[in-house]
Amino acid sequence: MTTHKKIIIEGVTESGETFRPSDWAERMSGKAGRTHHRRLVYSPMLQPTYKDGRKCVILDEALRTSNPDLYHTVLAFAKANRLKIHEVDDDHSNT
Repeated sequence: MTTHKKIIIEGVTESGETFRPSDWAERMSGKAGRTHHRRLVYSPMLQPTYKDGRKCVILDEALRTSNPDLYHTVLAFAKANRLKIHEVDDDHSNT
């Protein structure tokens, strides 16, 4: 079974401040989403979620191959805003 690494980008800065605007995770994830019956459906490769009560984005390493520009844009955004970033295996739970 092939597992992809996932990158969790937390909605908190390295200094512990909550990142604003509050809808940043949905905006970021929407870049890889699509519309279905006038509703946004997030890609499994870029999804908003919560971790410890804070908004996060899960970035699947597979996006690096399927859409390298978006993959690098997401990581550049996180780094520029000094957001906490860490990797987990695909089998993570309770994110």
